[in-house]
Amino acid sequence: MKELYEQYYQLLELTPMKYFRELHETINWNVRIIGILGQKGVGKSTLILQHIKRLDNINESLYVSADDMYFSANSLIDTAKAFFARGGKYLYIDEIHKYEHWSREIKMMYDMLPLLNVVYSGSSILDLKEGGTDLSRRVIEYQMPVWSFREYLNIRNGWNLKSTGMEDILKGKVDFPYGPERPLKYFMEYMKSGCYPFFTEKEFPSRLRQVVNTTIENDIPKYAKMTIAATQKLKKLMYYISKSVPVKINYSQMARDLELDRDELPKYLEYLERAQLVSILRMKANGDAVLRKMDKLYLQNPNIAYVLSGKEPETGNIRETIFYCWTKVKYDVVESPISDFEIEGRTFEIGGQSKGKKQISEAKEGYVVKDDTEYVFDNHVPLWMFGFLY
Repeated sequence: MKELYEQYYQLLELTPMKYFRELHETINWNVRIIGILGQKGVGKSTLILQHIKRLDNINESLYVSADDMYFSANSLIDTAKAFFARGGKYLYIDEIHKYEHWSREIKMMYDMLPLLNVVYSGSSILDLKEGGTDLSRRVIEYQMPVWSFREYLNIRNGWNLKSTGMEDILKGKVDFPYGPERPLKYFMEYMKSGCYPFFTEKEFPSRLRQVVNTTIENDIPKYAKMTIAATQKLKKLMYYISKSVPVKINYSQMARDLELDRDELPKYLEYLERAQLVSILRMKANGDAVLRKMDKLYLQNPNIAYVLSGKEPETGNIRETIFYCWTKVKYDVVESPISDFEIEGRTFEIGGQSKGKKQISEAKEGYVVKDDTEYVFDNHVPLWMFGFLY
């Protein structure tokens, strides 16, 4: 295990401690088994390493990556046993989705090593009932979203802006410094590259494209046990979506356009949604309906749209994309029968400066969300303010 410890110490030395994501404070780190899931590249590994350094329990902890060559000849459960025998108390396992039968060995750790705390991170596509092993009663999982506009401003400018609830946002009570600083000055920067912690890299487009490709070519096929032919179909679907969003979901039409089996599409869309590459807007449930019909399809965030579309995305599309990206982290967002979105009985119409109140005239409580304004006026709310929800 010597090489594992050497890599662990090297990574700790390189881990920045200047900024912590809000999710760190919401995680109950005392739970025996914790899962931190999210899209590749959102900062899961950094969060875990920061946690270790903050607690100063370095000698009682071990951080490993499940895709390390070490695990081609050694199992996770044997590594956990050896670590515990050396006095280890906290085992952190990154990239766990790349380890076959991961859930079975996590269950073994839970049952055989009751004094060992385990935190794992991996793709959001993971299933707690994977491989016939049900971990749902043993694990608490947390989803890490892409960076919010507030988080982007904090890390970019060294600020300490606080998150804001929906009620205050609708009243314009957002923690922004104003003065010489203007929110719209940063908003388009964020829309193009601010959803990920590597936004400062010159190679941002290539890095994000690699994230998408790895998810489609490796992570989803491994989880879904796809053939090479099926993986190619998945790539074809993702390319179609990137050129067409938002897409009104019509399985028959999409199947004809893509030359795919109609029955395959719902499954493929589910994989892309769970991997957080796309977002699916569903209709409001009627009566006792449990399953809500898929209605409209978006890319998960506007950064992906800019990188994959090969051209300037349509403004209306990315407005709706980022509003849905932010709000669904905190709320159950559904399609509005009279406008764009509905959240807890409120209707939201997304648009620009010229957008009026026509679409929300029938709403009991309606708001026009605009991307080119700084302040709340009447029921017109700036789009950027919703980036302070988390």
